[in-house]
Amino acid sequence: MILLRHPPAELIAHDTPGTFAALMDLYERNYINLRRLLPVMPPASASRVSRAPGGLDLYLCVIERCRYTSELILTYQFSQNDGTALAEPNLRIRIYHDARLAEVMAARPRRYPPFSTDFISRQTQVDTPPLLARWRINRFLFKWLTYCLRQGHRFTEQSDGSF
Repeated sequence: MILLRHPPAELIAHDTPGTFAALMDLYERNYINLRRLLPVMPPASASRVSRAPGGLDLYLCVIERCRYTSELILTYQFSQNDGTALAEPNLRIRIYHDARLAEVMAARPRRYPPFSTDFISRQTQVDTPPLLARWRINRFLFKWLTYCLRQGHRFTEQSDGSF
């Protein structure tokens, strides 16, 4: 459908960054991309590694798996000079299977302060409003998942591995 004139402002206001509607849209898009990346949810405590030609290895660890929700960690791992591994961006994601939504619960992205939904709910004075902070970190997840899918990452039973 081609629009010949601009839609009224009230029709596009729900997509404004930092709004509740935009946040819910991101949760839904993140769920869709996570299911493309991870078609079958592994059992709790499972670890997977996805390798794509020319890309970094993508690591997934299922922390908890319940009937309606699952929590997982998605990250890259970088070797340090001292032999340890540095996990970045190290996102903890909660998946709501019944609502078909995925939300970042905690994150440690490079060059940004750590993010935690627990921290935001307890904090009284915030430089960034809580809704905008959630929108930003979930927007980061959306862009990162899109990038990983374009690189060819997929978690399948064959990509099973521990880290």
